[in-house]
Amino acid sequence: MKREQSPVLPGSGATDYARYMRTEALLDLQRSPAEMIHRDELLFQVVHQSTELWLKLAAAEVTEASARVGADRLAEAEALLARATLAVRLVTDQLEMFRHLSPVDFQAMQPALGNGSGAESPGWRHTQAASRQLGRAFTACLVERAIPVERLCPADPADPVHRLAEAMVDWDEQVSLWRARHYQVALRVGGHAPAGTPGSAATMLAKLVGHRFFPDLWQARRHRAADDFGAARP
Repeated sequence: MKREQSPVLPGSGATDYARYMRTEALLDLQRSPAEMIHRDELLFQVVHQSTELWLKLAAAEVTEASARVGADRLAEAEALLARATLAVRLVTDQLEMFRHLSPVDFQAMQPALGNGSGAESPGWRHTQAASRQLGRAFTACLVERAIPVERLCPADPADPVHRLAEAMVDWDEQVSLWRARHYQVALRVGGHAPAGTPGSAATMLAKLVGHRFFPDLWQARRHRAADDFGAARP
């Protein structure tokens, strides 16, 4: 029996898929061939627009994870944070598309970008704010349980607090990996001078590579490693 294909959802579009996904609006967000000054603008816009979508999802998951921490639902927060981490990994992976964009081509299309900068990304700003919120929620969780952050390393896989701390480190690490890959893209495609070169636009990107949302968790790991090394020495 042939299934009825007539759309039932409100909105424009010939199918319910088009109406729900808003494909007409979505696919109209990129510059048309007539507007482009270089054909690789489509590649550039698709990578960055999809990045904004993944970051929107990541920020929403981290924000909800903070709420679950506040409600003492730590296992749920851990699962949400794993989803956010995967979203940023996908953002990182799609930077591989820029291997197909040469510095000459990027310079040719740059007038179309105006003064735009990735630092102006709303997805990135929301991700930063959500991560800070999660840090505050987790700190309150530790205070309520009278758990010093140093006790979180080595992690106890049976303890939901420890598991959440590990998920937070995973999130922090994946964001750092994305920043590092972004920095390399700036050098390879943007033709920027390496960090430390006077006037180099890559200097700020390089500084961000080492930034951590949860420095106390990383410091606890370093201290534990140092203590273990000292105890193992004859």
